[in-house]
Amino acid sequence: MNDFFQTLLRPDREDPKTKERGEVARAADILMIGEFQFLQLAYYEWHGDDLPVEFVDKLFAAYMLKNHVPHWARHFARRILDKEAKGFIDPHDPSYHRYDSEYVTYVPEGVKRFTKAALFLILAIGGAVWIGEMAAAKNAPFQFPPYTGDVDIKKPATDKTQKFQTNP
Repeated sequence: MNDFFQTLLRPDREDPKTKERGEVARAADILMIGEFQFLQLAYYEWHGDDLPVEFVDKLFAAYMLKNHVPHWARHFARRILDKEAKGFIDPHDPSYHRYDSEYVTYVPEGVKRFTKAALFLILAIGGAVWIGEMAAAKNAPFQFPPYTGDVDIKKPATDKTQKFQTNP
């Protein structure tokens, strides 16, 4: 209960029991990945191999429930924090997003998709203008509104007293 009041009075204080886990969380935030992905990266960095599937449940339970941080994760977190303090960290480096399946730095087949979309737009707009010109050519001399020409505009009356010209 005392810890609860201490947290309310000073929310920024670090609990000595979770200090190492806080380092891992800060390092994961710097790299813009989740804590478990950070643990996977740390394991790969230390052991040179991916985290074994049978070890995942034990690691997760020890880390999340018992606040136990493995030595290799602690080491990796301190290295990341040190590099960040010196300004040597690029959080967008693909090597830090090795286990992040949603992290994409490029659009797959982006140039091909853009070319197809641009070609479709050119054909659609060009076709619409061509069809419009063919439809309007029968009725008006111009392809764009108001579709009127010299023939459609009536000449002004030569007689000053006559206001409107009438067709016979």
